Amino acid sequence: MYQPYPDGGGADQLQGGLPMPQSVANAVKLMYAGAVISAIEVIISLTTIGSLKSAIVKAYPHYSAAKVHDLEVAGIAEIVVSGLIGIALWLVVARLNAAGRNWARIVASVLFGINTIELISLVAQPHALIGILFAVLLWLAGLGAIVLLWRRESSAYFRAR
Repeated sequence: MYQPYPDGGGADQLQGGLPMPQSVANAVKLMYAGAVISAIEVIISLTTIGSLKSAIVKAYPHYSAAKVHDLEVAGIAEIVVSGLIGIALWLVVARLNAAGRNWARIVASVLFGINTIELISLVAQPHALIGILFAVLLWLAGLGAIVLLWRRESSAYFRAR
């Protein structure tokens, strides 16, 4: 007896549902790009960590060497932890949106709102140009993803799930 080879469904179509529209696929790609940008940002931040100690000493000249070291370690830990959390959020939200989870689209929108507030606060304070550049790149990736996730064909895809 002949049985057709299953098409697999996979990432672009779940059983009994609509195929993933191009807008959702592109939004997911932008989220993966956001994860890559975040990873590059962490790597660059870690390679320029030497300037952190001099910035701490300049800002707090009366601190002891031990206190400066403690602040430097805390700064490095913050860079690594926040960077890894950011990368994980980009990846998890991308996967869940690809799977058609409507709540993940809402979570992505909330995270984009938080990112917008962070970008505004970053621009309002003196900061290194490279830091602002990465923040803007991440914001643009998020903006593109959000716009695509809320298009009409995307909404139909999420409703069908």
